[in-house]
Order: sequence, then C-alpha cells, then structure tokens
Amino acid sequence: MSDERRKILDMLAQGKITAEEAEKLLAAVASPDSSGPEDSSAKPGFKYLRVLIEPGPGSETKDRVNVRVPFKLIRAGLKWAAFIPQTAQKQVNDALKEKGIEMDFSKIKPEDLEELVSHLNDLRVDVEGKEKIRIFCE
Repeated sequence: MSDERRKILDMLAQGKITAEEAEKLLAAVASPDSSGPEDSSAKPGFKYLRVLIEPGPGSETKDRVNVRVPFKLIRAGLKWAAFIPQTAQKQVNDALKEKGIEMDFSKIKPEDLEELVSHLNDLRVDVEGKEKIRIFCE
C-alpha cells in the first residue's frame, strides 16, 4: 500500500475526513496522472513524446529540432479541455471533421491518448529530402 493511500485511510479512521472525501482522494491517488510510483505514464510505459527534426541533404538550414514533451503535461491538457465551452468544442469537432477526422473532442480520455501515441510510435517522415522527422515515445 502506498504512503498516500495509508495517510488517507488514517485520516478517515481518525474522523478528519468523511468516507466520501476519502473515496475522492483515493480515486485521485489511483488516477493515471497522479505522481505516485504506480504512475509509469499509463499502459505502454511512456514518459515522453519526442519529436526530432534533422536537416536532410537538400535542406537550406542546418537547424535541428529536439522536442521532449512529458506525458503528464499532455494528460493535464486533456483535463483542461473539459473547461472549453461547448460551442468552442463544437467548432473544434467541425474543423476536425472537415479534415476527415471523425472525433468528439470532448470525449478524449488519457487512455485514448496512450493508444493513439503508441500507434504513432517511431513514425518517420522524409519531407522531400529536406528534413527528416521522427516521432517516438520513451
């Protein structure tokens, strides 16, 4: 049992919190975006989404791009999406639909994100010999 769970149960036993409050706290501790040791960044075990862009032989620039985005940040963004007004969500859904993506923006869950990213893992794109883009998880 984790320290957080034990502390919550102790507070409940001492009458410092109600059973309902304890239930909410336990759910928060067990959620995939908690910072406890059980959080290995969801089922595939990814901690970061990486995007690398390297100049190819035909590139005019020799700039390299190396982006590493923590999955915790991505999951937090999904939670903030709940605060987007319904009208704006509809506009996002309509814009995605125009691009051929059938998706309800308001129903994206962290589990869905993990599955999507696991399918993108180790995606490589060569842009007309100018840049090489690699997307992967670590």
